[in-house]
Amino acid sequence: MYFLRIGVLVLLGALLTGCGYNRLQQQDEQVTAAWSEVLNQYQRRADLVPNLVNTVKGAVAAEKDILDSVVEARARATSIQATPELINNPQAFQQWQAAQGELSSALSRLMVVVEKYPELKSISGFDDLRAQLEGTENRITVARKRYIDAVQTYNITVRSFPTNLTAKVFGHDVKQNFSVENEAQISRPPNVDFSQPSQQNTQPQVENNG
Repeated sequence: MYFLRIGVLVLLGALLTGCGYNRLQQQDEQVTAAWSEVLNQYQRRADLVPNLVNTVKGAVAAEKDILDSVVEARARATSIQATPELINNPQAFQQWQAAQGELSSALSRLMVVVEKYPELKSISGFDDLRAQLEGTENRITVARKRYIDAVQTYNITVRSFPTNLTAKVFGHDVKQNFSVENEAQISRPPNVDFSQPSQQNTQPQVENNG
């Protein structure tokens, strides 16, 4: 009886391996890990925003609208609870992605505007905050790329035969991914037009495509 049980377990293991069960589990874990890193980097950016705004607001008081837009965008982005289950909910994922895109856009406009104020360079901590923000944006790009690749690999496995049968049996479904259109918007820098006539308290015309 003992050897029969061992034989059944070995046979079940071989069947699960052959039908892609182990591969699905491994790729699912890879997606989860990649998603966690995406969230970590976005949270890091959100944590930098208050210090950045507090540091520059005294020097760029005339740019109140842009400062307010950054604060409001951060509030919207952090109001959405980014749980692991978010990548299995298309509507929630799109809302979260849109909120992060708004914050990216607001930060881009702010960083363009602060270039008009060279005195900011003399403010203690500003250069360090800007360097941290730029570094975080780079890490976000890397984390998103890893997540995109992990989800693409996983979704192909979920949709392919015969692993699609195993996926249905064990409740695996395709996961949400960042859209190509969204990636293009994020990688596109804002267009700044300084050709407008110089006037007191006039902001540069900023056209942000994100």
